[in-house]
Amino acid sequence: MQYRTISSIAAAVLLLTASLAVAADDDYPTRPVRMLAASAAGGNPDVMARLLSARLSEVLKSPFVVEDVPGVGGVIAANQTAAALADGYTLMLNDSGALAINIAINPAVKYRLKDFTPITALATLPTVLVIKPAVPAQNLAEFVALAKSKPNAMSYGSAGVGSIHQLTMIIFAQQAGFEMLHVPYRGGTGLVNGLLTGEVDAGWSGINNVLSLIRAGKLRALCISVLERDVSLPDVPTCVELGYKNFDVATMLGLQSSAGMPPAIVAKLQSAVAKILREPAMAERMRTLGIHIAENGTAAYARFMQEDLARYSKVVKEFHLQIK
Repeated sequence: MQYRTISSIAAAVLLLTASLAVAADDDYPTRPVRMLAASAAGGNPDVMARLLSARLSEVLKSPFVVEDVPGVGGVIAANQTAAALADGYTLMLNDSGALAINIAINPAVKYRLKDFTPITALATLPTVLVIKPAVPAQNLAEFVALAKSKPNAMSYGSAGVGSIHQLTMIIFAQQAGFEMLHVPYRGGTGLVNGLLTGEVDAGWSGINNVLSLIRAGKLRALCISVLERDVSLPDVPTCVELGYKNFDVATMLGLQSSAGMPPAIVAKLQSAVAKILREPAMAERMRTLGIHIAENGTAAYARFMQEDLARYSKVVKEFHLQIK
């Protein structure tokens, strides 16, 4: 009889706990949510996080607070996210560099995809190769010829070691047959500032970070990193157009949390984000920034993350890449 009583109490406690958990998930969020942007201020994750957090705060009736966490191509933000409670109150908005690229290329990175809960893909981001005006090259062919004539004398910047900016230049330089000195910054904004001050000669940058500078003549655009020209820079050719066969390198912006986040919260966030991205004002704003809305289901994003890791692992192996 005593055993049955204890079992009944235990069952009741479990049922009550489950009921409270469901209720908590339904009420989510009941307090401010941290959204870690895996970039410096002005970087693509930061820009997207601020666009998204403003609308999420309105739609879900609770503050979504953006915190920029730059450094090591997103590793610092990813470490913080993986270590956070899986309660939906710490999210990370990152690009492919923070997870796929760093796992593939950086042996010091200890986290793996299993340490995160994928919520949704947000957007794909091509990059554009830009040079400072002082570089005596008017087009890509002249730039490549100049770089070949001065091995490691010219420099390029990136948003950090293991970032998409660095990987894109490594792949392009190997295909084009030149070597340049790598200067890593703490985010895309640092890269742009390095170009403007003349500290570095070139760099692959997210389009939104340099669009106004290209139009103002402060930076010179040479080519786009994907297979189609970008609507915001219609006069800038793709690398493929200029003879670099199959050159197609882009990054994906996505939203995730630490492993084990309740499915109900994942579904609530994914649904809210999908509706926001379909809003005409949001879609137009992203288009003008050179940000392309991606398929944003949770399952689709989980598959993409696995495919992204496989893609960059293959590139790292093929080109014998290593962090320097």
